Amino acid sequence: MTVLVNPADGRTLAEVPDTPPEAVASAVRAARAAFEQWRETTPGERARVLLRLADLVEADAEELTRLEVEETGKPASVFRDGELPFGVDNLRFFAGAARSLDGTGAGVLSAGYTSMLLRRPIGVIGSIAPWNFPFIMAVWKIGPAVAAGNAVVIKPAPRTPRTTLRLAELMARAGAPEGLLQVVTGGAGVGEALVTDPGVDMVSVTGSTETGRAVMRGAVAGLKRVHLELGGKAPALVFADAPLEDMAAGVVMGATYNTGQDCTAATRVYVERSRYAEAVEALREALSRVRPGDPWAADSDIGPLISPEHRDRVHGFVSRASGRVVCGGRPLDGPGFYYPPTLVADADQDSEIVQGEVFGPVLVALPFDGEDEAVRLANGTPYGLASSVWTADVSRALRVSHRLDVGVTWVNDHLPIASEAPHGGVKGSGVGKDMSQEAVLEYSVTRHLMIKHAAPAARDSFRPA
Repeated sequence: MTVLVNPADGRTLAEVPDTPPEAVASAVRAARAAFEQWRETTPGERARVLLRLADLVEADAEELTRLEVEETGKPASVFRDGELPFGVDNLRFFAGAARSLDGTGAGVLSAGYTSMLLRRPIGVIGSIAPWNFPFIMAVWKIGPAVAAGNAVVIKPAPRTPRTTLRLAELMARAGAPEGLLQVVTGGAGVGEALVTDPGVDMVSVTGSTETGRAVMRGAVAGLKRVHLELGGKAPALVFADAPLEDMAAGVVMGATYNTGQDCTAATRVYVERSRYAEAVEALREALSRVRPGDPWAADSDIGPLISPEHRDRVHGFVSRASGRVVCGGRPLDGPGFYYPPTLVADADQDSEIVQGEVFGPVLVALPFDGEDEAVRLANGTPYGLASSVWTADVSRALRVSHRLDVGVTWVNDHLPIASEAPHGGVKGSGVGKDMSQEAVLEYSVTRHLMIKHAAPAARDSFRPA
């Protein structure tokens, strides 16, 4: 049994039972039965279910907002006015993408035969979602997998299961076959049972890099396909010609959105040395305007961290940091697990706070000299998910962006995303893409169909015609 706690005030919300291993296996079997039916549906039929789901989510906004805000502590306005409508847009996009999952008529590749390349679903997808964006991450896993013709068994994070459970209810009301979307709840043991179940054909996980490694180890015995969206340590490169006020506002938004509990969050700010002192002061001023507070209050910019343990972890990074704490740096008094927006300057590149994923509202600022050093420092962590470049020089923006080992680079902004654009990283940040048509392709396989024409002359060996 997992006790759910509201991170804004520490009160108990509910108790959710952990799914026993035999029930995980039963959920996988039910998903397999649904898959055999769902795989034969037309793209239009799959699209209609996803469109109905999007409409039901939109109509259920009040309840979904209550569940998400209670479990995560994020400001209600951020979820209700941003994340929820974006999730609805994701579902409608995937509904359209279901009707664009075309094979290729490859023509005559060998004399006497016509070849066609077909896209087919994989089977049962075992998905594991994180606690920082429980609703959106569930949508990103369910939408493309179902659009491609698969069934899904999803495990939400133990602390934040209720929006995913609600999505499953809405999915059934949208007309999905019984068993197509199964939810199992609990911790690492439930996740391990899901990953290693022989009835699961592919595993999709959003979580830490360590979690991704563990999942890969668990999936290897069954040679399962894996899709991993993992940690990040996004750099922001600020050149001397960047408008510092605009930069500070954009970087601070990128650093503190969802209280910094975001793998794409701006975490490392590298500033050209001639403007470094000015930039540090601009960042300090912008951070001082970010208001932690009650998630239901209209004037709250950020909420609490997810748990007291996580707050202690974030504070541990700051208290051990090399360099100097410019602002913040101490847990806030009162109920809830609040931590202030924090800026650390002059840390060493090889130090823990620069290399490790803090996952809180903490920025680290360091100077650089020239493009080569900026790129070297930006690429100098195990992660490769996101980055931003701040400059008025378009040529420099393109030149530097092409040298960064990341999945996405924003120029003169940090964080915006779109349903049509893929999201995913390189290096320790994972493999595969969320969102966009690429996400739907992740959940399908290419098959080669080779059709013999009217009987050609007999062939006497296996050799190309």
